[in-house]
Amino acid sequence: MRGASDGDLGERISRLSLEQKIRLLSGESVFRVAAEPAIGLEAMVTSDGPVGVRGERWDERDTALALPSATAMAATWDEDLVEQLGGVLASEARRKGVSVLLAPTLNLHRSPVGGRHFECFSEDPLLTSRIGAAYIRGVQAGGVAATAKHYVANDSETERLTVDARVDERTLREVYMAPFEAAVRAGVWVVMSAYNSVNGASMSESPLLAEPLKGEWGFDGVLVSDWGAVRSTLPSAKSAQDLAMPGPNEHWGRPLLEAVRSGEIAESAIDEKLSRILRLAARVGALDATTATPATPDFRPLLRHAAAAGSVLLRNEGGLLPIDRADLKRLAVIGPNAATARIQGGGSASVFPSSSVSPLDGIRAALDGTAKVEYAAGAHITVRPTPLSPAGTTDPKSGEPGVRVRYLDAEGAEVHSEHRLSGRVLEPTVDWASISHATTVEISARLYPGVDGDWQIGIVGLGAVTLQVDDRLLIDETIHKESDDPTYVHVAPSFRQAPVKATGGVPLDLIARRDLAPGTGLAVALTADPPRRDADDELAAAVELAKACDAAIVVVGTTEEIESEGFDRTSLALPGRQDELVAAIAAVNPRTIVIVNAGGPVLLPWREDVGAVLLSWFPGQEAGDGLADVLFGEREPGGRLPTTWGAAEEDVPILDTTPVNGVLDYSEGVHVGYRAWLRTGAGAGTESDRAPDPEPMYWFGHGLGYTTWEYEAIDVDTAAQNAERGDDDHQQLTVDVTLRNTGHRTGREVVQVYLSRPASVIDRPARWLAGYATVQAAPGEMVTARVAIEPRALQHWSVDQAAWQTEPGEFTILAGRSVADLPLAATVTAPRSAAA
Repeated sequence: MRGASDGDLGERISRLSLEQKIRLLSGESVFRVAAEPAIGLEAMVTSDGPVGVRGERWDERDTALALPSATAMAATWDEDLVEQLGGVLASEARRKGVSVLLAPTLNLHRSPVGGRHFECFSEDPLLTSRIGAAYIRGVQAGGVAATAKHYVANDSETERLTVDARVDERTLREVYMAPFEAAVRAGVWVVMSAYNSVNGASMSESPLLAEPLKGEWGFDGVLVSDWGAVRSTLPSAKSAQDLAMPGPNEHWGRPLLEAVRSGEIAESAIDEKLSRILRLAARVGALDATTATPATPDFRPLLRHAAAAGSVLLRNEGGLLPIDRADLKRLAVIGPNAATARIQGGGSASVFPSSSVSPLDGIRAALDGTAKVEYAAGAHITVRPTPLSPAGTTDPKSGEPGVRVRYLDAEGAEVHSEHRLSGRVLEPTVDWASISHATTVEISARLYPGVDGDWQIGIVGLGAVTLQVDDRLLIDETIHKESDDPTYVHVAPSFRQAPVKATGGVPLDLIARRDLAPGTGLAVALTADPPRRDADDELAAAVELAKACDAAIVVVGTTEEIESEGFDRTSLALPGRQDELVAAIAAVNPRTIVIVNAGGPVLLPWREDVGAVLLSWFPGQEAGDGLADVLFGEREPGGRLPTTWGAAEEDVPILDTTPVNGVLDYSEGVHVGYRAWLRTGAGAGTESDRAPDPEPMYWFGHGLGYTTWEYEAIDVDTAAQNAERGDDDHQQLTVDVTLRNTGHRTGREVVQVYLSRPASVIDRPARWLAGYATVQAAPGEMVTARVAIEPRALQHWSVDQAAWQTEPGEFTILAGRSVADLPLAATVTAPRSAAA
């Protein structure tokens, strides 16, 4: 039924009662869109992304492939690869019975402290548009709906449920809406409205849902709310919002039914919403469906390639990278993120990978039989406690590795019991409705401590909590809710810990309980952390190891508890004593290579003191092997920065994301990201010859490879395209950039083309990305990159005309390796355009 006609959909709708129609407009459960057998409609399961398909439940036993973070995908500047990764996600979704993937996130990197930075592609609207469209094409080619979210201006997490983003019309059109418009052009089947308001209207009630999204752009899919974002009846139902999730939604149930019966909302509006839901069902095979689960190929080689392709070589003094294995006898691998694979950020985007390769494991595998690899942590960065795992823990009932989870009623009787592998349990594996009379959740386990000393045993959860160790009550208190944010309540609530003196190998019996009060979620965790070495001793041991080795690889970064949905970062500094660690290692070993394992920008105050800096982002489950491929030259680091990195927080043009009286003012207008860094205040539309002060640490588009390039010539062709189009007012440009590989190995280059308008009556950025293309060449080979520049790149949104306009006159075309390294220039003259 993928090609179901509007007539067929209308006929099916006509068979339904008003009550049946209303029921289908909000979810059947948290992640399930309701079925209606009377019209052949099956339930549609939704699942969070964007780096994997978690499935309908938070269950660590239901594992998923974990892809590189969205920032890493964008750093590839490779739409073909991202489309392939979308295909991986579609395959995973079909394997898990998922019809709708709740990704990609098309919000921008307005500020580097944005908590969900890792989940978004870029600070640039064009790069976000092109990478996002590729992601959508890949997912939907597999018969699974992609979801363009969060429409619109949901670019930070502070007060995200209620903040009012004040954004002028031109900025909305040119910057923040542009990726969503591109998603619609790519044929996206679902768009998600955001929690926040824009210019005073909650996005689940906003006129922006109708225009330009459904009207001007022609979006014919489903507009789903963010989870819990429909908080009214008439305003949201009268808007173009189609589906309220999760469900059943209290505002779109009986109240909506009564509103239609009273004539406040026309039944035809309900039918319009429902027709879109049925069209989606037809597209994903949930209308008159026959279910088939296809075989899943081994995607790990592709994920390994993607980890390398997105890595960005920021610095490489003296050609320290790639490392020649023959030069190594003893290698130090240092850092808290080296032994533990930090592959994803926190929040609803997280998945449970079946396996992951740490940097240490990947490096050891690459040097097996060649060099001795030794490890030291050097620093500690985790703050939240560590949930119990199957290693060293058994279920006290079955004796299997893992824990026992029980749900109890008010009398203490068992309602449900299950074995779990992890001590972190966000929900039961059965439908909550079937055990909703439970008032307490309990996790118990037998822990076999690996070492002697003072362990920290803890409980995570809200409300009244208790923690017992060997029948001793260590914690008995009420943990009050600190936020209503769903990520805090349902994924990472507050915790408490208590010290317990343990003897290695002597078991401890642990029991954690929490009450299940309304509004406090279901999340609970039983945790255990071994004694930590003194911080000074930890750092000193790492320094001594580095002194004794031929080279040192230091892996620094963040974790899912530092970069997460639900809050913005309070600092761009690396957590803990990692900066001190790098400085100390660099002081004793001149061959120090630093791997930065973070989803977004961090400060690197030691960057000039080390030989090489390689950014790996959150690289997905094949992290260690992909990283080793780059370190030892099997692959070239393929990435270029999708966002600008500042050297100091005080230099960043747009940093603070804290609303004032509930309002976040996007007063910078179109000058976001590198555009803000380039803004000199020399006058509207005027590009000053003076270099911006201060300059960032690394500009948008920056990234080194393992070869060198000489940019030799630029040629601009407009005639052929205009002749083909018969349209002089909307000229598409083709920019041919000729360059030569001047290095000693085959390499790949991302050729970037920017536009500038030296004299303009419009307040423009100093320059803006207009197109890009990639080339590959052997040593000494000359190649030409053909870069297509769409007409929109020369246009601006005219508020007065309510249309796209091209300012007549001369534009400068710049080509090179980054927004700040553009050796080639040409000009093109644009004619005056009619309103578009």
